[in-house]
Amino acid sequence: MRTKGLADRVNIEDVPVEETWARLKNDAGTVLIDVRTRPEWAFVGLPDLSTLSKRVVTIEWQTFPDNRIDPGFVEKLSGLLEGAGVAKDAELFFICRSGARSHAAAAAMAGAGYTRCRNVADGFEGPLDPTQKRGQVAGWKAAGLPWRQG
Repeated sequence: MRTKGLADRVNIEDVPVEETWARLKNDAGTVLIDVRTRPEWAFVGLPDLSTLSKRVVTIEWQTFPDNRIDPGFVEKLSGLLEGAGVAKDAELFFICRSGARSHAAAAAMAGAGYTRCRNVADGFEGPLDPTQKRGQVAGWKAAGLPWRQG
C-alpha cells in the first residue's frame, strides 16, 4: 500500500507556459522559481525575464549528482523569498525540465504556507519528441519564450 505524499494532498494548478509568461508580465509580485540542477541551468539554459525587469530564482529541488531531494529545500527557498520581500500570498511559478519536479516543489512550498503555488506545465523543455529530443514539442523553449544559455 502506497502512502500518500504531500503532492497527493495539495492541489497545484498546472499553468501553460504562455499563461505563465503573461502572469509574470502583468503582475509585478509574481515569481518564477527554477528547481532544476546547476548543470541543467548551465548547459540547457534558463528562462530570461530581463525584459520584465525580473530574475528567475534558482534553487535545486534535487541535488546533483546524487539526485536526492534536498531536505533543506523549503527552509532555503523560504529564506530566499523572505529576504526578497516576497509575501506568502504571492503567486509563485515553479519550473523544471518537464513539470514533475516543479510540481513536487510547489506542493512542498504550499505545505509551508505559500498559498498561490503553481506548476509550469511542460516545464522548460517539455516531453520527448519522436526522435527522443526535448525542447521541440512543448514547454518554455518550444513556445519561443525568452531564454538564455546559463
